[in-house]
Amino acid sequence: MSNEVKIVGGIGIITLVIVIGAAFLFGGTSSSSSSAQNAQPIKNTNALVHKDSHEINAHSKVTLVEFGDFQCPACGAEYPTVTQLLQTYNGKINFVFRNFPLPQHQNAQAAAEAAEAAGAQGKFFDMYNMLYTNQNTWGETTNASSYFTQYAKALHLDMNKFASDTKSNKYASKIQADINDGYAVNVNATPTFFLNGVPIQGGLPYTDFKSRIDQALQNTK
Repeated sequence: MSNEVKIVGGIGIITLVIVIGAAFLFGGTSSSSSSAQNAQPIKNTNALVHKDSHEINAHSKVTLVEFGDFQCPACGAEYPTVTQLLQTYNGKINFVFRNFPLPQHQNAQAAAEAAEAAGAQGKFFDMYNMLYTNQNTWGETTNASSYFTQYAKALHLDMNKFASDTKSNKYASKIQADINDGYAVNVNATPTFFLNGVPIQGGLPYTDFKSRIDQALQNTK
């Protein structure tokens, strides 16, 4: 998540904040990028993808798994990068989304259930796109379910089934299974990615992600 800094005072304070902020920003980015690049594949790869997981290009040799929260601002910020990667590597990589709604996000669980209900009608990733594209609209509202209903109608879902599935929390156990798998592979924040089993916490800029995917594809030849 981003931090907002309110600066009160003279030019000296402003300069100091900028210098410290720049050091923190670049230092944090460098450390994250380095750790992601040097990370090793996890041992418990069976926890990353299940037979009922939502996948795009399931038979690809390179798999990118995301444990994400639909209300998480950091996940929303990484969504365009993931979208661009899927366009760049259309048909060449498998993308898997696992639900990991965080308790501090009041609408995250309901959003995950809306996505799963859409998935039951073959439109998980259509709802996934709707939720992330409109995250700023429904994310902090007290009536998020009304927005999810609008998205379901726009996707031409069977509305009776969608309403029944979401109101009965039909997919709560499936979502909890995703969460449990996340804990099993040491997920403690969103988004957390795994590229062929190698963990990448917090995501990466497009160019960094692309270089890692290119290397992964090269390694499969």
